[in-house]
Order: sequence, then C-alpha cells, then structure tokens
Amino acid sequence: CPAPGAAALCRQTHSPRWIGARGLFSRGGGGADEEQQTLEDVAKNIRERQFKRVVVMAGAGISTPSGIPDFRSPGSGLYDNLQQYDLPYAEAIFEIGFFRHNPNPFFALAKELYPGNYQPNLTHYFVRLLHEKKQLLRMYTQNIDGLERLAGIPPEMLVEAHGTFATATCTVCRKNYKGEELRPDVMSGTVPKCPTCTGVVKPDIVFFGEELPRHFFKYLTDFPLADLLIVMGTSLEVEPFASLAGAVRGSVPRLLINRDLVGPFAWRRRPQDVVQLGDVVGGVQALVDALGWTQELDALMKRELLHWKYSKTELFVSKISLNCR
Repeated sequence: CPAPGAAALCRQTHSPRWIGARGLFSRGGGGADEEQQTLEDVAKNIRERQFKRVVVMAGAGISTPSGIPDFRSPGSGLYDNLQQYDLPYAEAIFEIGFFRHNPNPFFALAKELYPGNYQPNLTHYFVRLLHEKKQLLRMYTQNIDGLERLAGIPPEMLVEAHGTFATATCTVCRKNYKGEELRPDVMSGTVPKCPTCTGVVKPDIVFFGEELPRHFFKYLTDFPLADLLIVMGTSLEVEPFASLAGAVRGSVPRLLINRDLVGPFAWRRRPQDVVQLGDVVGGVQALVDALGWTQELDALMKRELLHWKYSKTELFVSKISLNCR
C-alpha cells in the first residue's frame, strides 16, 4: 500500500482483465531532446486554463496527514484493538471469505474509519478547488475513508476504486442502504443486520475476491480525454489501479506528488513527466503557491472547518437530547 494505513486497500493479485502495470498501455511520449517540464510549468498551464480536463489519482498518502490510523502497525490503538480477533494476517480483514466467517474485525475497523471521524486536508481541498474552477475531469481514489466527499467533491466527480462507506448492501437479500443507516450499529460495536432477512449489511467496500465498482471503468473514456494527470500519495503497486498511470496519451504531462518515485515514474519516465518528491501535503502546497491559489484555498478550508465544527456540535447536542428523553 502507498502508506501502510487503512485508507486504501491492498490488492496484490491481478484481475484477469489486466496484464499488470508494465505494458498495459502505450508508453508514448515525445523525443528525448524535449525540454523537461517543471512544477511551475504545470502551474502556469493550469492557471492559464491550458489544462481543462485534469484527472487526479490518489492513494492513502493523501489521507494519513488527516490522522487516518494504521491498522497494521503494532502500537497503534486500532492495531491493538484488532488483536482480540486473532486475525491470521492483517489483510484478512478485507477478505470476503473471512468476513462471511467473522465480520467483527471489519466492523471494528469501520467504527474507526466511518465518515465524520476525520477531516479532509489541503490535498482534498485542492482537488475541490480544481472542480470549482471546472478543470477537474475526475478523481480516482484508492481510499475508503470518504474524505474526498467530505471535502465537497461531488460523487459524480469521484471514482472510488476500492468502494465507499456512503452506501451498503445486505449480503443475503442484496437490499441497498445508505451508509448513514448503519452508523448507529457501527458506532455501538454491533454488526448491522438487515431488518428484512437478518443478513449482515456490508458497506460497499471492495474486498479481495469482489468485483470492482462499475464506475471504475469510466477510465476507458476519462483517461484518453485527460490533458493533465496528477498522481499523489500512492505506491502505484496495487492493480488494476496502478496501470491507470499509463492510460493517458503519451503527449499528456503527468505530475507525481509523492514521497518516493513509483511505477512508471521510476522505471520508464516520459519527457513530459514532472516529479515533486517529499511530503505530499507540502508538494501540493508548492503547486498551490505556484498557481497563486493560496489565499483562495485557505479561505475555502476555513469555511469548511467552521461548517465541520458546527455539524459536530449539532450532532453532539442531538445525542444529548435523545439521551435525556
């Protein structure tokens, strides 16, 4: 995984429809004598609206700055809490066979990750700003924490490649539910059950052994249309998500904002590729500064923080009212 946290799921096995990150798409690109692009060049073209169809790919590295916990690191409260379930290995929590046998570990994790416990950070709001300026074509995320939605990026602008807590489905009768309908059970440590058939109701998170959401295949039309690809906070090791980095046309600039060189940025760079290594939030901040959007983004984040605090206060007051009845 990009950062060893619960924000993104790990899929080391490849779908039969995919042949791996190397060679799936044309590598393309201009000649070797092309002038190397810089972060400032990318910013200038965004600012001057030369890029109007930006595709963003993101992984767990954009969510760890929000405090999303690491369920695989000894010493973390969540890891210690999960030990009582005697998991054969950490990733078993996302295996559908194990879930059917024992859903309790997953719902212990879900209680921690459920939308509303954590706030989006600058990276999420940068993508929101791209959308507001009508320059975002789509955001493809590996994360299941819902921070993209919480930042105000509309669901239709998102492809949540590994699923979402926003909706849920009964594992027996397939009845659909809104994610919020599960919240009382999840927060109380109870496995949600379908009132119709008593089957376990599972959030629409994609487990090992399950098909990807239909929305994922929007890449077939999105990536050929993109005029800029931004990749941030991901190791580009998890298939089939990783292969998308090669799906844009060879002439399209690709900007990597990441802790390390990954995927095609490490083993076969294109002349148009731009790399900003280091802290992901710091890298996005550098792009925002180069764009001249710093004040605008700060104002957006302050408004959203006030809204978030107000919503949390309202929820707290409503809980007190219910308890007093």
